[in-house]
Amino acid sequence: SMPSEILLKIFSYLDAVSLLSVGCVNKHFCDLANDNGIWLKIYSRCLQPKRTIWKMKSEQTEAVPLGCAALHDKKPAYWKKEYILKQTAAVKTRVMRLVKPLDPYTGLPFKNKEAMKVSGLSWIIVLKDKNGKEHVIEKANLSFRDTSVTILWYSTDWPCLDVVSTLKLFGVTPLLLDHSRPPSKNGPRRRSLIAEYHLTNLTECSVAVGADKLVQLFSVNPGLLVGIWKEKNEIAFIMVSLHYHQLLERSILGSATVQYAPPPNKPVLDDIDPEYGLHDYSLHLDMHGRSCTYLCGTFKNLFCRKDDIANGYLKLTVVSLKDNRKHLPLTGTLGLSWQTDVFTGNIKNCYMMDLTLLDETGKPFWCFSAPVYMELTFKTSSLYDYMGCIYTTDYADSEGKVCVKLVWLEETKEYVIVSLVLYISTKKVNNWYGTNY
Repeated sequence: SMPSEILLKIFSYLDAVSLLSVGCVNKHFCDLANDNGIWLKIYSRCLQPKRTIWKMKSEQTEAVPLGCAALHDKKPAYWKKEYILKQTAAVKTRVMRLVKPLDPYTGLPFKNKEAMKVSGLSWIIVLKDKNGKEHVIEKANLSFRDTSVTILWYSTDWPCLDVVSTLKLFGVTPLLLDHSRPPSKNGPRRRSLIAEYHLTNLTECSVAVGADKLVQLFSVNPGLLVGIWKEKNEIAFIMVSLHYHQLLERSILGSATVQYAPPPNKPVLDDIDPEYGLHDYSLHLDMHGRSCTYLCGTFKNLFCRKDDIANGYLKLTVVSLKDNRKHLPLTGTLGLSWQTDVFTGNIKNCYMMDLTLLDETGKPFWCFSAPVYMELTFKTSSLYDYMGCIYTTDYADSEGKVCVKLVWLEETKEYVIVSLVLYISTKKVNNWYGTNY
């Protein structure tokens, strides 16, 4: 019942984020909150340059028109859209500037964590039940590593497992970022779809990777872990580990319905090197249990001989069974930690593997962060140097495979990696280098 003129006067005192929120109340408020006069003032106040370079040519400077033509010649919400576009571009520029410096060991942005903070990035999951109702889970615990971030969601209000059909993972950023205060959960935000998982018949269709006294852990590709209470057969927590390679792009540049599609790699051809694409690989490997590190190391000068190409894979031997000087002891007993509001636990023989394989130029070639688990293969070792049980860890996706052999040393209470081999798809290599292996 309040006159529009009074409402406009009130709206003129609001900041941009509050003005966008008010516009969601009803259609009348939406029309008033799109007023070009209010938004032009916000635009001119926040986006005028802080300093003037007098030598700059007139056509290089951007003037902010404040006359009547700037208001009456424009459609409603024109200056709102212009303001949002400018602010979004400014944040993107800051983020891209931060991710330019690269870590020489991982080939990944050196300031990834800082860039995520600047963008206001967070991650949410949306579970959809069979009736179409969506359940948004935001409360999360983040564990940042050298090359990945592990996200664990826990809640007391999970939907019933039997009715859950899909789970979507989104990167979420504020539409307008105000660094003077934390992003509001009720403010306007942008979603970027990262992955979608089908959870129908979860316990029958997914892989059980471990359990403790309270929960059983199931893995859903790519990289999702669902903890189920043993007694109730209901969701206890959900966990995912995301590799830093192109994570910002995947979390920001996609839409609510379409995932970010990276530009295709353009192979650089080489007619001189007869073994082009077979040598000078570098590996950065991190094995961790979310809260503790078992192994973190870099391995250089990995190569594959032409004779070792078989069954569509290049073989890169990182740790050889025959060379005990390079066998790698692990720190601690392998396990993956979890938590909820009330309980904590540790799933033995399950852990996260973060793999970053760089090509000869130091460019990320194959990257993943995924949950893996150990399986007992022999109770006694046949190796001369070791007496203990032998375990294996295997991982595979469309680009390659990882095979790890470990021995448990009872005397020192530690695991030792006695073999670590990567198998890279020849299709991946040929597409990357323009070769024909």
